[in-house]
Order: sequence, then C-alpha cells, then structure tokens
Amino acid sequence: MRRLLVLGGGTAGTMIVNKLRRRLPASEWEITVVDRDDDHRYQPGYLFLPFGTYSPDQVVRKRHAFIPDGVELVFGEIDRVDADSASVHLEDGRTLPYDYLVIATGTTPRPDQTPGMLGEQWRRSVFDFYSFEGASALAAALPAFDHGRLVVHITEMPIKCPVAPLEFAFLADSWLRDRGIRDRVELVYVTPLSGAFTQPIASQHLGDMLEERKILVESDFMVERVDNERKALVSYDEREVPFDLLVTIPLNMGADFVARSGLGDELNYVPVDKHTLQSTAHANVFAVGDASDIPASKAGSVAHFSVEIFVDNFLELIDGKPMTGAFDGHANCFVESGDGKGLLIDFNYDTQPLTGRYPLPVVGPMGLLKETRANHLGKLAFRWIYWNVLLPGRPLPLPALMSMAGKVVPADDAGGPRSAPPEEE
Repeated sequence: MRRLLVLGGGTAGTMIVNKLRRRLPASEWEITVVDRDDDHRYQPGYLFLPFGTYSPDQVVRKRHAFIPDGVELVFGEIDRVDADSASVHLEDGRTLPYDYLVIATGTTPRPDQTPGMLGEQWRRSVFDFYSFEGASALAAALPAFDHGRLVVHITEMPIKCPVAPLEFAFLADSWLRDRGIRDRVELVYVTPLSGAFTQPIASQHLGDMLEERKILVESDFMVERVDNERKALVSYDEREVPFDLLVTIPLNMGADFVARSGLGDELNYVPVDKHTLQSTAHANVFAVGDASDIPASKAGSVAHFSVEIFVDNFLELIDGKPMTGAFDGHANCFVESGDGKGLLIDFNYDTQPLTGRYPLPVVGPMGLLKETRANHLGKLAFRWIYWNVLLPGRPLPLPALMSMAGKVVPADDAGGPRSAPPEEE
C-alpha cells in the first residue's frame, strides 16, 4: 500500500484529495489529510463580513463534509516533518508515515512580527480582516466609526489575495458614502509598494481609482512599528501615518512547522520548482497553494489552477514518467470596487493584467480591468461555486493555463493597442 499524506485541508488540500481519490486505486493507495480542526472557512468572504454583506455562517462549514469517502481525515497540530525518514510528527505524539507528501498549509497573518501591532489598541482601534476572528471583530466595531482617519495598511508582500486591501478601501469608501459620512472621514491607503499594485498596467488603473475616490496613497512605506500611544504607523525612515481606525494586513507567513522541519525560507514558504511545485530539496515532497514560494499571487485561483497541473503531473510521477505539465502562475481575481461593481484581472508569471474580455473574446461576459456589474455578481457567485464545485474537485470550464484570447496587448512603437492574434490565443 502506498501512502499519500496531505498537510492542510484548505482549498488546495481539499481539491487534491477529491481529485486524486477518484484516480488512485483504493486497493493500492492510502490517502490521509491532516488539519487542526473541522472548520473550513471561505477566506474570500472575510472581506464582506465587516460590511454586513455576509454573515459568519456563510463563510464557515464543516471540513469533513468536503473530504471524500476513502480519505482519512486526521485532526491535530503538526510538530514537524522528518523528510529523511518520510514521516510527519504531530504535537500529541502521533507519527504519520508517507511515500509522498503534499504541504498545503497556506499562509497566516502574523501581527506578532511587527512591534506594537498586538499592543493595547489591538482590536480596539487596530484591526485585521485576514482572519475570521479579525473580520468578525471589525464587523462589530466599524458601525461605531463615523469620523476621523481610516487607514488601510499592508505590512509587507507577499500576502494572500493581494487585491483584498484595495477592495477594502473601495468598499469602505462606498460604505461611508452610503451612510452619508464620507466627507467626515479621511481614507488613506498605505503600501510598501511604489504603486497600488505589483503590475504596472493594473497599478496605474487601480491607482487612478483610488485618486478618483479621494483615497490618499502613502507608498514605499515599510512599517517598523505601531505606536499605540500616539496611534500612528511609523516607518523605518521615520515617516508617520496617524490613524483613528487602522485596518492592517499583518506580515503573512507560512506554518511554523515548516521552519522547524528545515523545509522553508525566511517566511516559512517551501522552495519548489515554480512549474511542477515539487520541492527543490526532496523529490517526494510538494507544496501547493499558498504554502509554496512560487512567484505568483497567493490567491485561491492560483491554488485552483495549480492543483489541475499538479494532479496530472503526480499521476505521471508515480507511474515512473517525467512530469510534463508546467504551471504558468495563472491567477485571476475579482476586485470589488464598491457601488455594486467590480473588476477582473487575469495574469501569470510572464503576462501582466491586461484589458479585454474574459473568458471569451468579444462576448466575455466579464470585462478585464473594467468596472462592471457582471464582475461584482461574479465575485458573489463564486461563493456558491467554491462550496459546490471547486472544493469537491468538479471541473470548471476555465483553462488552467492563462490564455491571451480576448486580451488587448498594450501599444508598442509600431502603433496602438491590438487584440491578441490567433497564434497568441
């Protein structure tokens, strides 16, 4: 009997066990998934909790309901991986051997890594929304905020769902206008980046949207500490950003057991081949989803598309064949912009977000880098798709690799913008 052990029953881990249980003979393969508890949380829904769009029961379901028959679900905290003996040790003393290991334990906000962030203002005037507890606490506090300085802040990249801070700023602007108090609130967006986003075309577009909404941008801001007494962010170059209400995205890090196991980088992400997701140190170890160090967005779409490539590659590997699939870093993200509208961005390792239509040329129906009602509805509809299609491992009619179909290539020296020619589609 061969053993596949998956650490993490989140998006990537759940998809993997659902897809592989159907394709690996039960008489030959034992599949086990490990997680700390039975609560599976729809993390994109955290953004909507503070504004009352979603209720807590809409973003939490029981993990075991999505684990297929024939897969053992083990609850426990992971102490370490012993890659030399091919075993995982749990904190309660249990040991789980494996032939192949998939690390899919994601990334976690770590406010403890920034001096002062967990001080006396934590969840009084300093909040996060990248955790269920933080988003719930902010939902309770936000209605009482009716004037002052609201600061949305990113500590450092990478973070999961890199557009979510922008979405929060846009939604906060809309929410304040709906309440008739936008003129009493100064909105500030603080980022370590030089612009609104990591990619030039999208950064320009999103930056223009911030300016249109009169959201001030404090760029290239590397936070050194949170001054609780003076209620201010302080950067390493001694710039200060005062706040009345701070919504911060703390440093994101991989799981601590990765560090204890000697498998991670300085942020506890597992170094892997960015195309196959195979560990650069151990041929029988993979890291999928947010747990790896691939230079792609730490987003649910990346987990989805990379799992599609991983599954076929894994089946080739265990048959003694070369892995022929190559993940291209494909990501697409809906970006809520307020007022019942949203944008969509679609990109990969080599191609930045472009304008156009998705997934089909001309007809779309989604507009790329364009605010539309359809994109907002697509974002809301994705919650149903997540629970009923994505997690169970059912096929979605979207290509795992990015397509240039429908995208408008930027102008070059020869002329103006153009659609991708057939050979690029």
